[in-house]
Amino acid sequence: MSAPRPHTIDTACLPAVHAAPSATAPRRGLARTLALYFALTKPRLLPLVLFTGLPALVMAAGHWPAAHLIVMTLLGTALAAASANVLNCYVERDRDALMTRTAGRPLPAGLLDPRQALVFGIALGVLSALILWSATSGAAAAVGVAGILFYVFVYTVWLKPRTTLGVLIGGAAGAVAPLIADAAVDGRIGWAGWLLFGIIFFWQPPHFWAISLYRKDEYARAGFPLLPLEIGDEATRRRMLLYTLLLIPVTLLPVALGMLGGVYMALCVLLGGWFVFHAVRVMRLRTPGAARTMFRVSLLYLFILFVGMLADLALRA
Repeated sequence: MSAPRPHTIDTACLPAVHAAPSATAPRRGLARTLALYFALTKPRLLPLVLFTGLPALVMAAGHWPAAHLIVMTLLGTALAAASANVLNCYVERDRDALMTRTAGRPLPAGLLDPRQALVFGIALGVLSALILWSATSGAAAAVGVAGILFYVFVYTVWLKPRTTLGVLIGGAAGAVAPLIADAAVDGRIGWAGWLLFGIIFFWQPPHFWAISLYRKDEYARAGFPLLPLEIGDEATRRRMLLYTLLLIPVTLLPVALGMLGGVYMALCVLLGGWFVFHAVRVMRLRTPGAARTMFRVSLLYLFILFVGMLADLALRA
């Protein structure tokens, strides 16, 4: 066994640096309060969740489903993701206060009561399950609930503070949207859901390792074990390139199985080359700026890839 890492911090020892809203604090307007609760859902991540769910829904059905099924599936999926994000903010509020990029969030900044945030997160999860159960299928609701529980308890509470493997195993939690969408069609998960799950699963390590390269000091201060702190920056860059290369054949599997066509395949090849170029650039330049660019490119890459899926499906229809 390796020696304990000096940067690891026991959660119990973290200071309660977040402050509950003071009873004498000025009253906030309703719009401001709603905006703070909305911020807990990490709204910038929600469009990606929707874009990864919609192609799976169409591919699983073999055609564009009824508008009601699309709307209710995406709504239930978005609420499940929002619930997981709110509960993540609740669990990590003390650690968030120690990191520059997260210290301004509503809970570490003392702008909301943590207990109310907890209730809000649970309520979103319950609402998600009810919508998916009543409007799609019990299987979709079960997958949504399982995704929330996995993200909160397996990833956030157990893996992320303890091991660098959290980004690999926890990647399953971030890839649940296609599984929910597939299960919403006929109550089971087929090739469509699993293939898109695999794409997001392989995409997440280079995406997160990029941010870990230029934010490692902040994560270390908050007590999160990171790959660059465990094996070094250079080895992390090599793994980033490896997973980026592995991602390309995974993205082409829907074409090989006849679910998507030439438009998507051409886009896959172009995007894959672009993504690999930036992974190589990170290795060559070895600078925080290159890693930051890789992180931003990874977000744009996934977004364009799934938009390309929708465009291909629309043309084939």
